[in-house]
Amino acid sequence: MRLSIVTTLYRSANFIQEFHRRAMAAAEQITDDIELVFVNDGSPDTSLDLAVTLHQQDPRVVVVDLSRNFGHHRAMMAGLAEATGDVVFLIDSDLEEDPEHLLPFYHEMQKADCDVVYGVQEKRKGTWMEIASGNLFYWLLRKLGGVNIPRNLTTTRIMSRRYVRELIRHREREIVISALWVLTGFRQIPFSVKRNERKQVTNYGLMVKLRLTIDFVTSFSSNLLYYVFYAGLLISGVSFLAMIYFVTKFATTGQILAGWTSLIASIWMFGGAAMLLLGLIGIYVGRIFEETKQRPYVIIRDIFRAENPQGKSIGAFLEGSGTQSGVARSS
Repeated sequence: MRLSIVTTLYRSANFIQEFHRRAMAAAEQITDDIELVFVNDGSPDTSLDLAVTLHQQDPRVVVVDLSRNFGHHRAMMAGLAEATGDVVFLIDSDLEEDPEHLLPFYHEMQKADCDVVYGVQEKRKGTWMEIASGNLFYWLLRKLGGVNIPRNLTTTRIMSRRYVRELIRHREREIVISALWVLTGFRQIPFSVKRNERKQVTNYGLMVKLRLTIDFVTSFSSNLLYYVFYAGLLISGVSFLAMIYFVTKFATTGQILAGWTSLIASIWMFGGAAMLLLGLIGIYVGRIFEETKQRPYVIIRDIFRAENPQGKSIGAFLEGSGTQSGVARSS
């Protein structure tokens, strides 16, 4: 059995060496046939240099250098495409989650005879704002999205090769990987994990979570369009009933509602509703525009790999079968 460990690098220079040491120590308790795939997502610090140095010292280390910063989710997909293992362990390199989770995850996978064991937080950590925004994020996903993403899901997961092979066949350019994890299917088992204290400032602030929510809803569901339609129908119905009331009141009593205040309030209400609807339609049209161009979701500048790799990468396997992927490699 070959084991692949996949992680991404962005401002990760302070963690790479410790992550490498601990991840390899855990993996060696399972098998001697190991690779550790670092994906440099355009990190502005010395992450790439440190990773390449580790590759030179340890041929089991593979470094995938992206041509620029493409984002966490796309970088993870690129790393999974380059993995060659029969079993693939995905984890962030910031040490918020222990690399030693590999061992219980692997044993749970063998015990349950499943394709995926994924981590869920025992208790959500962070400031009250981070906790509140996280709760809002999952609430919106449940209400608006068409995919049931597990609550407090973490990056850490162990996957079979056949699951990863099907996962990276998804070709959309606007990637919300947590939704793709669910959509890929197969038998998936949750595993409770405890996260360590944050070692750096999170890249997932309130605005990023809001953007992810919008990306998720507009990429995986049309529910929001229906909700806006229902809201417009409700407003139209209420306005029609109000019109009947005012006309009836004028006909019976001769009283007319003061015009300026009601007129301005109506203009703001209907103007805001129209702008919301147009903006929502614009987002969906923008999604269609991006997808029809069929641009690669990542471009790989260079790959540092041992001259005689032990296996064929999952992305290369798909290319050999004639299946297109969203990963482009520079020549």
